[in-house]
Amino acid sequence: MSKKDLKRVTGLGGFFFKSENPDQIKDWYKNHLGIPVDDYGCTFWWKDENGNKCSTQWSPFEAKTDYFKPSQKQFMMNFRVDNLVALLAALKEEGVTIVGEMEEYEYGKFAWVLDPEGNKVELWEPIDAPFL
Repeated sequence: MSKKDLKRVTGLGGFFFKSENPDQIKDWYKNHLGIPVDDYGCTFWWKDENGNKCSTQWSPFEAKTDYFKPSQKQFMMNFRVDNLVALLAALKEEGVTIVGEMEEYEYGKFAWVLDPEGNKVELWEPIDAPFL
């Protein structure tokens, strides 16, 4: 597959942000905006152009989390991708900073990159089925 043909981001996989009190902020969003929260935040379900059921996660993290490192920012975006291995190879060739090693779980593959402003961006090749 050429870089030109490589499908990159296919959707928003999640939005994660730091909070001084994640439980309190989840309650606020539940009570005032009607977001149905659980221990992790909220999973929004939608269908892609092929009718596949997909998810986007909204999650507050503890303010002291190390998960966003090396970024010092208050948030981290997660983008859904089709082929993480091929995308990482292309990004590496393009000089993008890759953070750590790719990780694989029953719900997909994950990798992290830094944008030019030092924001850590999570890339996710999802397997939505475990959440259904």
